[in-house]
Amino acid sequence: MKKNKYFFNPHNLEFEKVTVSLGSRLLRIFGFMSATMVAAALVLFLAYTYIDSPKEKQLKREIAQYKLQMKLMDQKVDNLAVLLDELSTRDDNIYRAIFEADPLPDEVRNAGFGGVNRYKELEGYDNTELLKALTQKMDKLSNQMYVQSKSYDELSKLASRKNDMLASIPAIQPVSNRDLNRMASGFGYRIHPVYKTRKLHTGMDFSAPTGTEIYATGNGKVVSAEYDRGYGYHVVIDHGFGYQTLYGHMSKMKVKKGQTVNRGEVIGLIGNTGTSTAPHLHYEVIKNNKKINPINFYFNDLSAEEYDRVREIANQANQSFD
Repeated sequence: MKKNKYFFNPHNLEFEKVTVSLGSRLLRIFGFMSATMVAAALVLFLAYTYIDSPKEKQLKREIAQYKLQMKLMDQKVDNLAVLLDELSTRDDNIYRAIFEADPLPDEVRNAGFGGVNRYKELEGYDNTELLKALTQKMDKLSNQMYVQSKSYDELSKLASRKNDMLASIPAIQPVSNRDLNRMASGFGYRIHPVYKTRKLHTGMDFSAPTGTEIYATGNGKVVSAEYDRGYGYHVVIDHGFGYQTLYGHMSKMKVKKGQTVNRGEVIGLIGNTGTSTAPHLHYEVIKNNKKINPINFYFNDLSAEEYDRVREIANQANQSFD
């Protein structure tokens, strides 16, 4: 039973019944509910801020595990990069050296991958930098593996042509020189016999009587057989694999342009034509359009002792014949 409330009215000296209006009742109810809701919201805020729910605890454990796995994966990628660098080094310094192939340029091995916004989808996360760094490493590793794979494909083709390459690369002396007394002047700066100035001698001179036979030093195709003022009658053979050889100052050419020749085949006779001061052969080895020292290409017909003797003669700072 609802209890009535009374108050004493001092004006009429009587007790009067307390009456509460509907608006006051509603206002009290609204105030109570508001206070209750604020208190509940405060409790929920504190609970969600400082107290993890079972679901949140599970998610945090999973995130921590993912971070650990990403760090382990990052280490594995670094280890794979080291192994790939070792393969690249072997490729350039051993395998390509064996097959006389140029090393791959650094700009090819380390080629970038385009796109300014390539990693845009990784932005906006707590671990964005970790994700981007790992993704960049994996992309770079993938690109390097592709380049290395292509390099091995190229080496595989070179290996299949190894016999042709070994038969084509210059590997003997161009004149019969068993007693090693026909080496006249080597590769390097020498005094020019006509101009009497110090000039780069781009080949090796072999002195011998006019008419001495000259041999092709490797299989190939004659790309030039002509006369000019410098080399006189001379022959140029293209051996493939980036190699060419030149034979100058001949008295007679025994091959024609376009003709295929084999190592040891006679291609001409020693003479004294062109800018020459005595009968001799001027012999050059050209690799990728660059003239290099022929001393390194007599390995098929010289022993180690003979090679040392030829190198000693070739290094003498004497006067060239042309």
